Amino acid sequence: MTANKLTPDSAKKPRGTFLPRLKGDAGFLVVLLVFVAFPFVFAWVTGGSPFEGPSKFWQGQLIAFFILAVYAMSYDLLIGYSGILSFGHAAFFGSGAYAIAIYYKHIVPTWLESGNFNIQIGSLDLTQTVIFLIGLLLVLVVVILLGLLFSMVSSRVKGVYFAMITLAMANALYLLVKATDFVKWTGADEGLHGVPFPDWMNPNTHRLSFYFITLAFLVVMYLVMRRVVNSPTGRVMVAIRENESRVSMVGYNPVVYRSVAFLISGVVAGLAGAMNAVWNLGATPSMTSVATTINALIITILGGMGTLIGPILGAGILQLVGQFFYDWFGPRWPLIFGILYILLVIFLPYGIVGTWRSKKEGWKKGWQRLFSLFRAK
Repeated sequence: MTANKLTPDSAKKPRGTFLPRLKGDAGFLVVLLVFVAFPFVFAWVTGGSPFEGPSKFWQGQLIAFFILAVYAMSYDLLIGYSGILSFGHAAFFGSGAYAIAIYYKHIVPTWLESGNFNIQIGSLDLTQTVIFLIGLLLVLVVVILLGLLFSMVSSRVKGVYFAMITLAMANALYLLVKATDFVKWTGADEGLHGVPFPDWMNPNTHRLSFYFITLAFLVVMYLVMRRVVNSPTGRVMVAIRENESRVSMVGYNPVVYRSVAFLISGVVAGLAGAMNAVWNLGATPSMTSVATTINALIITILGGMGTLIGPILGAGILQLVGQFFYDWFGPRWPLIFGILYILLVIFLPYGIVGTWRSKKEGWKKGWQRLFSLFRAK
């Protein structure tokens, strides 16, 4: 028998590789099941309905958390994995929001009123689905062009100079959407409100459906980002973060990989912005402001840079804990959260997930020694 032929024993090896992989994702699957069951379990506990009342309110909080987590993950790919400090990441988030909001506010109604745009297969009407896919394609085109622009700048300057230029570029977009010259399209200071998104994904009338759409969005984006950072391209990004000169010496072009990081990060952030526009039924200039970038930076540092799970956890803390702080402390809650953030940075210098990963072995050994002392007594 040759070595290439599969014996019955060797044929069972793929099962052995599947079980460790499933075990490694056990925590991810458990959390996913918790989020899937949450609307129904919470409604049952509170004696209400998943379509109204407290369950509907907390579905809204989790929707905002899912979208914010995707946005934070996109920023983590830049600063955590590629070592690129950007103060203009909100440009991607805001451009995605404005692209789909302008599309649905000014273009889609014209198509529907003309009556010429109608896609139907048998008795199945696919018009709204195709229109939405075209909107996502428009978002991709806008953020890719913006990502290429940022990439061109990154090839010329680096470090703090690049960070300042990204801040200037994002601020230029912020001023552009606020300009009264384009008030018809952007709404200027007020932004775009009441955008007629499809009824099947309207968060007001179909909150539960939109909850599962955003949950699926978070899961898909996490799996895509995890695949990217674990790929050879992702490893080169990490190498550039650690020592760009050495990466150049072994034959890799850092400019190419920084451009790839910008494009992927920008696409994910733009899609998050588009989902945020659907959630808010519009887009506002604040989505492109530097404060939106700072929020992503705070979330990433809080959860742990270069972890992916860290930004998700940080987004949950900012969104959900922030809601409790607002209920408890009112308008003073940012001060309390700021104090908590300072304490976390002092005692968890690598973020929550980063510190756990770097010190968990030492903590385990400490607990083992403590238990051994108790057993000895």
